[in-house]
Amino acid sequence: MSGRIQNLYLKTAHKQPMKAVDTAQAKGSMGLVGDVSFGRSKRQVLLIEKETLDEFGLSPGEVRENVTASGVTLSGLPAGSLLQLGEALLEVTGDCHPCQFLDYVRPGLQNDMDGRRGILARILEGGTIRVGDVISIVESGG
Repeated sequence: MSGRIQNLYLKTAHKQPMKAVDTAQAKGSMGLVGDVSFGRSKRQVLLIEKETLDEFGLSPGEVRENVTASGVTLSGLPAGSLLQLGEALLEVTGDCHPCQFLDYVRPGLQNDMDGRRGILARILEGGTIRVGDVISIVESGG
């Protein structure tokens, strides 16, 4: 099962707007170079489907995801699943639970997106990730 990367974002500072980029460098075990989550063990990359954003009337980047994907179902992938994004290999670490930030985007959104906020992953093998790259589920963990 595969889709495409529609948008890439870096979080350059906490509580600041996301920075849209065309290319991101993924470093194994560290995350995305230039992102404030760089070096964290489990919260390195947040991915969400564009179809989910559309369903909630949200724009890409609005829920602070790093990767907006289309044409592939990421929600519900179990921890341990492997994803290929461009040159990088990622391991799903779990669902991203909605936080109260979402209620600043729109009142009630935190509750509405329960179970739909996207998935978190860590970088196993680094490389370049580009908008338009294929995103594939290499192995479904569980």
